[in-house]
Amino acid sequence: MTPYDASPPAQSRQTAALTDGLGRKVTYLRVSVTDRCDLRCVYCMAEHMTFLPKAEVLSLEELDRVASVFVGLGVRKIRLTGGEPLVRKGVMTLIERLSRHLKNGALEELTLTTNGTRLAAFATDLARLGIRRVNVSMDTLDPDLFKRLTRGGSLAQVQAGIAAAAAAGLKVKINAVALARDNAAEIPELIRWAHERGHGITLIETMPMGEVDEDRTDQFLSLAAVRAELASYWTLKDLPLNTGGPARYVEVAETGGKLGFITPMTHNFCEGCNRVRLTCTGTLHTCLGQEDATDLRAVLRAGADDAGLIAAIAGGVDSKPKGHDFRIDRGSAPSVSRHMSTTGG
Repeated sequence: MTPYDASPPAQSRQTAALTDGLGRKVTYLRVSVTDRCDLRCVYCMAEHMTFLPKAEVLSLEELDRVASVFVGLGVRKIRLTGGEPLVRKGVMTLIERLSRHLKNGALEELTLTTNGTRLAAFATDLARLGIRRVNVSMDTLDPDLFKRLTRGGSLAQVQAGIAAAAAAGLKVKINAVALARDNAAEIPELIRWAHERGHGITLIETMPMGEVDEDRTDQFLSLAAVRAELASYWTLKDLPLNTGGPARYVEVAETGGKLGFITPMTHNFCEGCNRVRLTCTGTLHTCLGQEDATDLRAVLRAGADDAGLIAAIAGGVDSKPKGHDFRIDRGSAPSVSRHMSTTGG
């Protein structure tokens, strides 16, 4: 398969499913298209980041080729991430190319996670190309706190992007990292804000990935405790919902909205993991919380045909670990040395 070719026929897709060494089928690929971002969130990046040189980053054609091979191996959902995916020059060309897999039925969903700063400019085209929902990161409703947490970001700009996405017909889910010192008290208000506008919201525990400028220990907030507090005044009904990610969902009876919890620190969700990640440098990570890595860029740039690329992917997936080893202890090094912006959020 050369870049931008059509997907393999349905019959071959059904017989080439990716399965790891523990029998878990991989059907979900998260693709980081860039390590760059126009924000500098305090729990994600250091204030002064050194970004990758262009030569180390996969071209749009290389990203398309690898993602398309994954589709041929049975991946049914692709999420584009970053950094911030919408800052990558030409990213809409990549999305248009990948959308062919939606049109021929090989792919069930193509979506992305964004910080929302550029959604107002791209929402209409995203909807036109077959994207039906987006996740938008927004940790607070306080403009001053937002500016501090993102080191200069505009809450109004992000909320305008969210409104534009909804107007374009995209389903929006808000992602909010729970931070003990900063937004713990306003979590109920965040939930109400999202639900009043018809958006779902997912709360996320902070994860020990990469060196940042703060001690995450003081910011860690257990979502088990948050859920217990919410349940003391709201009715939370568990939902048998699986969107392909790690979140566990409830419906809040009083608001009628959906609320998710991603709890890598307090509840291990690895037993049903169906995900792998491709970084913008072509590294395949089969676990967010382990240092495992398969260098697909080297395979690509050595001139391998698809059989060689498939063999490298299968080898990496076969060694997918049983689970992650995240922990947050005062003074300890990050559980994983790479930043989330490099891995893909």
